[in-house]
Amino acid sequence: MKSVSAREAKYNFGKLIDTARAEPVVIEKHGRPVVVVIAVEEFERLAGQAMPERQLDKSEKKN
Repeated sequence: MKSVSAREAKYNFGKLIDTARAEPVVIEKHGRPVVVVIAVEEFERLAGQAMPERQLDKSEKKN
């Protein structure tokens, strides 16, 4: 499991997302773990339920 500082997570958010899709990432603040970022599939497995489907807003809908 990878660990990164909150600052690193903030400035490299895209990389954080990519990494979290492959493995959990611990975010540390002042050297202490505070949150874990995980892929939605892993969250669904742990929670035992699927996430609700995101509804498209009007700007995303195709005509």
